[in-house]
Amino acid sequence: MSRGKTALALDLPLPAQPGLGKQAGAYQALRDAILQRRLLAGSPLPSSRTLAARWGLSRGTVEAVFERLRSEGYIERRSGSGSRVCAVVPELLLGTGNATAPLPSATAPSPLEARVGVGVPFVARLPDPALFPPRQWASYLSQALGEAGAEQLGQASAQGLPALREQLAGYLAQHRGIACSAQALIITHGIRDSLELLIATLLRPGDIAAVEDPGYPAAARLLRQAGARLAAIPVDAQGVQSEHLPGSGARLLYLTPAHQAPTGATLPVSRRLALLDWAQREDAWLVEDDYDSEFNYNSAPLPALKALDRNDRVIYCGCFNKTLFAGLRVGYLLVPDALRQALLERIELSGRAVAVTEQLALARLIGDGGLLRHLRVARQAYQQRRDALQAVLERHAPGRFELRGSHAGLHALLMLPPGFDVQALCRRAAQEGLQLQALQGFCLQVQAPPAVVLGYAALSLAQVRHAARRLAALLQEG
Repeated sequence: MSRGKTALALDLPLPAQPGLGKQAGAYQALRDAILQRRLLAGSPLPSSRTLAARWGLSRGTVEAVFERLRSEGYIERRSGSGSRVCAVVPELLLGTGNATAPLPSATAPSPLEARVGVGVPFVARLPDPALFPPRQWASYLSQALGEAGAEQLGQASAQGLPALREQLAGYLAQHRGIACSAQALIITHGIRDSLELLIATLLRPGDIAAVEDPGYPAAARLLRQAGARLAAIPVDAQGVQSEHLPGSGARLLYLTPAHQAPTGATLPVSRRLALLDWAQREDAWLVEDDYDSEFNYNSAPLPALKALDRNDRVIYCGCFNKTLFAGLRVGYLLVPDALRQALLERIELSGRAVAVTEQLALARLIGDGGLLRHLRVARQAYQQRRDALQAVLERHAPGRFELRGSHAGLHALLMLPPGFDVQALCRRAAQEGLQLQALQGFCLQVQAPPAVVLGYAALSLAQVRHAARRLAALLQEG
């Protein structure tokens, strides 16, 4: 056998970690070899047949590993030329310019964030509360209260209950690839509460904060209200463009890498590594909003950006408001050690600790497998609604649109033909009882192509089909 990078891959041992299956072990071995630069960009990988024989696995198992690595951007596969590493790991990431001009104060009105609602096509970018009925939640609350002691009920901890943080740490390790301790977690009231807490703790008026463009309007508004100067980083079909990050002076970048809000793009691993490199070089923070990563319909979700964070530059935000029901208002922060004490002091000062009863119920829900059972049911329901939306539009308006970002999440992006009058479409749709949000309404500086955001998760299947037929008729009219 020839020596070199291909031979090196054959010598990689499978991890002997308890509970780690053979497929997960093979994935971890190859992924770690790429991240640690034992396999460099451009390196050929052995064939799946060769690796299967070397590791004592079925060829189908190795093929599944290769496909996962390809979907996550670590390798590329070409018929007739095998598989090669395509992820570029920056040098600085392996070790422990100029700022963008501030945005003008006058901006377009925010999209209908305040009017996003259940049963309203197509702003239903919410979980369907009917899939987690009140009686079920009441049962968990009742059990939690019945077992709670006076000490637990007597005071709300700024950091959150240890029971919930322990359950969350296990959940994140198993399902988002994040190795963390319960001590690193802080319980909050949701993503926006987490953002406001971070902004108040980390930023001073005049600091530069980078955001995706187009992006989540509430994040930009919270940053601007705090006096931050916004650097708008353009987004393409693969997510935020890392080459446009500010050269110096930025304190943080807020981003949604798993399912970009609102385009639905999933950030590939090479860009994730470039962001981590930038954050370490510039002494900046990456605020990862992982708002709907549990809902991936075509394959396993890409591990969180935080899972690649070797230098503790990522602040990870998650919530239950997108997985269970919007009115729950419980989220969590996974924070670097350097920030935890300052964040806890601000929570103590503001009295914004989360109610004990909800935390106890959520700890029980996760611990007895109830959350995973609900996610399986919800994932199937949302996928069925997405499929129905796409099928009706393709049947009644063929060639008039392209649906992007529908592989995951609670919404998709409806791309329209060049020159299409989006505002006229939104006005006609409103007359038909459909609320459409133009992609341009989510932009700060960039000029978006003709497109509208379609939320479908919090609609019944019948509502999806009926609303999609009405939308298709409008698309046919032009």
